[in-house]
Amino acid sequence: MIGDKEEAYHNQSLERALNILNVFEADKTGLTPAQLSGTLNLPRATVLRLCSTLEKYGFLRQDRETKQYSLGIRLFQLGSIVHSFFSLGGIASRHLSELQTRVGTTVLLGVLDNDDLVYIDKRECSRNPVRFTSDIGRRRPPYWGMVGPAIMAYQPDSEIGRLLRKRPFVGTAKKSFTSKKGFVAWLGEIRKQGYAVDRETAIDGVGGVAAPIRNVSGKVIAALGVSFISSSVDGKGVRSLVREATATAHAISGELGYTDNKEF
Repeated sequence: MIGDKEEAYHNQSLERALNILNVFEADKTGLTPAQLSGTLNLPRATVLRLCSTLEKYGFLRQDRETKQYSLGIRLFQLGSIVHSFFSLGGIASRHLSELQTRVGTTVLLGVLDNDDLVYIDKRECSRNPVRFTSDIGRRRPPYWGMVGPAIMAYQPDSEIGRLLRKRPFVGTAKKSFTSKKGFVAWLGEIRKQGYAVDRETAIDGVGGVAAPIRNVSGKVIAALGVSFISSSVDGKGVRSLVREATATAHAISGELGYTDNKEF
């Protein structure tokens, strides 16, 4: 039964297109339709049709003089996204540990994935009796706490609207947002000042600060946050945490290749 289901979802044309992309290697950067046809044992007409479609969407490009196909810019763009995501965790790890040691409370690293906020790293003080429920891999609404808004603030207005339509506000604390207008105004403040200060909008008694992390192209791809018990941190303490968080986000962004950190 399982085999029948897998066969039902098998797409031969897609498989052939992927096989074309997989033929290219470091020593095979340019291949003619005839070479592709021979390597894959496919009719030349089929290769031409598939290559034409792949070229249309940027996955291949063709030299009009040699007629050779090579991998297209779209693969580079997708590869850069994947590289940024996996590089982020490795680069941020040391910085998160050092930040946690300095501030002595929970430090989080989050990204937006499939319209959810997902924590991909976390550091806690082993001596701290208070444990926050922001576990690695846990999914939250994109507007959750300080980390989600620190990422959302840098999305286009249309994307912010779409996210809020998909994930309407659900009150989890006395100070949770219920108004889109108020939340969007807060996002504007975050963009202007370069960091987010959450005042118990997700969990009663728990606040936090967060700063955006940018990749080499300047796009905000993540945010790091510092959580704290509100009653234990005064205004001066919040300002200190903001400086620590933004400096750490600045350092991580720099290692990811971002060179213009004016917004931090």
